[in-house]
Amino acid sequence: MSVQMLGKLNKLERILPEGLLVDSGWMNENGYPNSLRAKYVASGRLERTARRVYRRPRGTLDWPVAVLSLQALLDYSIVVGGRTALELQGYAHYLPATRKEVHLYGDETPPTWLTDLPLDVAFKYHPSQKLFRSARYFEVARLGEDSSETGLLADWARAAVVDTPLGHWQWPLRQSTPERAILELLDELPDHESFDQADQLMGALATLSPRRLQRLLEDCVSVKVKRLFFYFADRHGHAWLKALDRDAIDLGSGNRVLAKGGRLDPTYKITVPRSLDAGQ
Repeated sequence: MSVQMLGKLNKLERILPEGLLVDSGWMNENGYPNSLRAKYVASGRLERTARRVYRRPRGTLDWPVAVLSLQALLDYSIVVGGRTALELQGYAHYLPATRKEVHLYGDETPPTWLTDLPLDVAFKYHPSQKLFRSARYFEVARLGEDSSETGLLADWARAAVVDTPLGHWQWPLRQSTPERAILELLDELPDHESFDQADQLMGALATLSPRRLQRLLEDCVSVKVKRLFFYFADRHGHAWLKALDRDAIDLGSGNRVLAKGGRLDPTYKITVPRSLDAGQ
């Protein structure tokens, strides 16, 4: 290997953590054309995990590493959200274990090669703007920023996202807070999540932050999600419910049919399965 190749390899070892993924675009931008990448792959210094996707070999490739790579190296404004975030934060036993989906939320579509990786999960992408007006602030604001210019964005971010250290390098995997994740999960009713599972899950969410909830509920644009949230919250009567200012949250008007053949809840004007009690 030439001196030039060794120098480039040393640089690559500094800027590309072992195990994380980058694509050919990242490689080209950092001075590693296809010809050089091919030599590194042949020598075992690089591993090609899918077409146009590379990593420095270390450990087993799994979906958290793939998502972390998008966030930390490729600058995608994407977070792990919905049921996946709730599973990661200890609520897996309230959700069916048969699905192998990873729910991602953000303001830009993930790269197509994500689905080509040799992983036993299916990635499901949801545009955050569908649920929240300030979605972009949530994804791009850096947690812990307190300056006058960025403090507001950081405040929004603290309500919506949490960074969890991952792997030996302790890079932060960005995911929805439980307060945001439950709203994302409710958006999947009734087609992709069940009322019974949402009810059980809401019963376990006794420690949610009312301050975070207030921000998110005021910012949420889905009348369906907000009505479902309060319907389930009322059933379980968590202490944080009393701290919410309902008058500041727009619940819209008119009825919403969510469960065919269900009964109409008179308070929130949504149809719910008859198998659920009349409310508590």
